[in-house]
Amino acid sequence: MNTMIGAAVVVLLVVAFLIRAIRIFREYERGVVFTLGRFWQVKGPGLVIVVPVVQQAVRVDLRTVVLEVPTQDVISRDNVSVKVSAVVYLRVIDPQKAIIQVVDYLNATSQLAQTMLRSVLGKHLLDDMLAEREKLNLDIQQALDAQTDSWGIKVSNVEIKQVDLTESMIRAIARQAEAERERRAKVIHAEGELQASEKLFQAAKILAQEPQAIQLRYLETLTVIGADKNSTIVFPLPMDLLTPFMEAARRKAAG
Repeated sequence: MNTMIGAAVVVLLVVAFLIRAIRIFREYERGVVFTLGRFWQVKGPGLVIVVPVVQQAVRVDLRTVVLEVPTQDVISRDNVSVKVSAVVYLRVIDPQKAIIQVVDYLNATSQLAQTMLRSVLGKHLLDDMLAEREKLNLDIQQALDAQTDSWGIKVSNVEIKQVDLTESMIRAIARQAEAERERRAKVIHAEGELQASEKLFQAAKILAQEPQAIQLRYLETLTVIGADKNSTIVFPLPMDLLTPFMEAARRKAAG
């Protein structure tokens, strides 16, 4: 009887040991194993035996994590205050560093991302924030990744989600855009006037070479105006057209 009880106790102890010793890590997980408080190995995936009391295992997820960066108040290089929010994509590439080198690597990366967001964007003008987001995303990602490398964290991408402006700044930008459109319209109009004046100058030079061409142009203008039957126009008649008739009349009177 005592033997059976002893065997049962041994079986229970073995089962309890196995329950506490067996760890199963999924394909995207790793276990950072410590022996008597000292780092031993990174184990997994699959079945891992961890000796109770003597060893401890910390589970680390290797999948990409999407980290929301809270909205930050940023002052641009041209002293414009804006609110900027972003998203950071990161993953653990070295489980040992992620556990040993930093406490709560997700929170640490989040705090660092907020600081980097304000620091990097503060070096740029407001127009850059609105028009060159791809470049700014890359700048923030590189700066953040350089800092988290010692933690075993890889920042693969940073995306600026939104840049919010104050109402007064929105109105100022609208006025600036309207002024720019007016400036372009005036430039285009001036260029058109310049081209027209050049063409008129060339036409005047050509007509000046042939006086008959001027008279034909004059008659053509009369024809165009005369096509409008609803108006009466008093048009001066050039004396050059009457000169042949007047000379003929003088010759007839003299004869």
